[in-house]
Amino acid sequence: MSRIVAIHSFRGGTGKSNTAANVASLLAADGRRVGVVDLDILSPGIHVLFGLDQSGMGHTLNTYLWGKCELTEAAHDVTPAQLNGGGRIWLVPSSVQPHDIARVIHDGYDVAMLNDGFRALIKDLALDVLILDTHPGLNEETLLSLALSHTLAIVLRPDHQDYEGTQVTVTIARKLKVPNILLVVNKTPEVFDSDEVRERVATTYDCPVAAVLPHSDDLMVLSSSGIFSLRYPAHPMTERYRQIAAALMR
Repeated sequence: MSRIVAIHSFRGGTGKSNTAANVASLLAADGRRVGVVDLDILSPGIHVLFGLDQSGMGHTLNTYLWGKCELTEAAHDVTPAQLNGGGRIWLVPSSVQPHDIARVIHDGYDVAMLNDGFRALIKDLALDVLILDTHPGLNEETLLSLALSHTLAIVLRPDHQDYEGTQVTVTIARKLKVPNILLVVNKTPEVFDSDEVRERVATTYDCPVAAVLPHSDDLMVLSSSGIFSLRYPAHPMTERYRQIAAALMR
């Protein structure tokens, strides 16, 4: 059975898209067929991690939402060269063109189209898992994404503003009856005890913590110029990403 996974954060800057890209790559490295949809329509960026150049690219999520193509036509094969085990990754990017972003802000779009598009994408590409890289915060698109998901991973920093926003997200996800809710604590300062952070967060939200990721200078140095877990397969950070990938597929 195909699985829909939403990766979300209440605020921007948590490392949500990096988490989504690394998890997608590790799942594909295990031989799975993975789809990724960039739902952060107002500030898209996950395509950079996969090395996808949008100039002259053709269809995006935007053109699907405006009725100009099928969602499968906007899915670009971004399978990294390092993957040779049969796994594949397709990315549906959101447009970075200013006029497209302005049109979304001005005209909006029919959120209900996402449901049909996701189902078609899973069927047409025979996906094992569809990862939704959501827009931070809570809006109509986010609520639909959560409602359609089998698993929700909420990425947060050990920060009081994130803690409060995460509580709101967890409460809404439970009202929407999302079957599985996981937490990922990211950018944890080295002076923090990761076991203490895990225990405190799990107790606060009554949710399992898939991983506590430390602040990583190595990740910062890479500067979104590739998939960290594929570039550094033996790095301790990659092991944390593997923990998240395994938790999402349980």
